[in-house]
Amino acid sequence: MSASDASLLANIDARTKLAGSNKMEILLFSLGTRETFGINVFKVREVSQTPFVTKTPNMPFGVEGVLSLRGNIIPVISLAKFIGCELAEGGYGTMIVTEFNKSTQAFLVDSVDRIIRVDWDKVRAPENVMNTTQQTLITAVTELDDGKLVSILDVEQILSSVVGEIRLPDVPQAALEEDQYVFFVDDSVVARKEISNVMDKMAIKYHQANNGKEAWDKLQVLANRTWSDSESLHDNLKLILVDAEMPEMDGYVLTRLIKSDSRFSGIPVVMHSSLSSNANRAMGASVGVDAYVAKFDPAVLADTIIPFLQR
Repeated sequence: MSASDASLLANIDARTKLAGSNKMEILLFSLGTRETFGINVFKVREVSQTPFVTKTPNMPFGVEGVLSLRGNIIPVISLAKFIGCELAEGGYGTMIVTEFNKSTQAFLVDSVDRIIRVDWDKVRAPENVMNTTQQTLITAVTELDDGKLVSILDVEQILSSVVGEIRLPDVPQAALEEDQYVFFVDDSVVARKEISNVMDKMAIKYHQANNGKEAWDKLQVLANRTWSDSESLHDNLKLILVDAEMPEMDGYVLTRLIKSDSRFSGIPVVMHSSLSSNANRAMGASVGVDAYVAKFDPAVLADTIIPFLQR
């Protein structure tokens, strides 16, 4: 890693102070086109020059090969192929190594620019901003001071394309009452599908939202409806499952709002995030989450929420 690359990623753990601030930090990079892409800094382990990549047969689409990183063999993924960009002649000389969902992988990029800090309410869904192919791989967009758009990658979608869908194990059923349900929110299409599959297999009814702001609006409607009927929301809403990073409002701010509203008293909040480092767990604890689950392990998710549902 060069000195400049190292300085980009220095003191990441210090950024735990961002918890509850509704801010995120994005590493900007290029794929050799006019577009600017971004990835949450918390997903980034390091940035370096691309070493020798070993070509292997029968690799999934977009995987250029593998490399050895400090004794571990990790896949090397060409983002350009997924985004639909022309590959640079001779390939890309820079790679971003990410830790995500308990896995490590390297993404080939043309160059890395800088880290920016943005408010989550300045990050919006990508609809009608880019072509259909990119919409499925971009979780959100934001705007730089000069008006240029930054497309934030949906790493879950890309990795799902590489490794395929996760096979669901046997999970216990929740045995909830007819009018009882769970609420979950995640900005990733892949994550929402995976969570829905787990809920269906556990025989849990659910409401869902696509981002933190939408979740808070929907939760307000549920709370107001119950409040007007002089009932306790806890009698029906048994658990809230939140993602950490989402457009418009992140999971930390959402959790803080829930925990500060007496109408949600007694309803556990579980954070379900691909950002599973100790720093991120500390961020969740600082805003009051009742449990923290790393994506995506269906059995662990089920084991975590069952005790809360059986209270």
